[in-house]
Amino acid sequence: MKAYYLFKKDWESELRTRYALNALSMFILVTISVIMFSIGSEKISEYLTGGLLWVVIFFSAMSGLSRAFVSEEERGTTLTLHLIASPSTIFSGKLLFNLILVFLMNFAITFLFAILFESFIINNLLLFLIAFLLGNIGIAVSSTIIAAIISKASSKGTLYPVLSFPILLPLILILLELTKFAMDGNSVADSTTEILVLVSYDVIMLTASYLLFDFIWKE
Repeated sequence: MKAYYLFKKDWESELRTRYALNALSMFILVTISVIMFSIGSEKISEYLTGGLLWVVIFFSAMSGLSRAFVSEEERGTTLTLHLIASPSTIFSGKLLFNLILVFLMNFAITFLFAILFESFIINNLLLFLIAFLLGNIGIAVSSTIIAAIISKASSKGTLYPVLSFPILLPLILILLELTKFAMDGNSVADSTTEILVLVSYDVIMLTASYLLFDFIWKE
């Protein structure tokens, strides 16, 4: 229950300041606009649009998900959180906030790709939705623990993408492969190995995050 109240506090604060929402919205619009102007009247392949989708999602996450714990340091509320909630509760609240933000962000990006790029055609929607769901969970979990790690660093802006890239790269590569399969119309059964890799990634990152957060938060 405390995790929900922490999420509610962050969400209400975000609705007042709109820092992450504005940053994500502007980044998404600018990036997709640049892609469209660069392409012009050229026709691009389905696989390229699928790759561009996850590239935009990756860099959007870099621009909007880094402040989960940085904002607490800037407002000086970290000590208060230490006193009122356990580390696992704090991480759960922050993770829930990032999950909602990631799903909203990635749904908007995917919707824009679907209506703006004719070559973005998904022939197996169920497979794509499975990849989309598991991918968003992985991005949210990884981004949350990385945000906790960099929150006390002096160079937060540069450290976040440096740490995120090697951690999220395996996830993005698997998502690219599953998106390609979904565009080809492959069945879910034929993509079992990739789906299991995604599930394993999410479970490992979630378990490692809860095990490590206690140490990170108390340092």
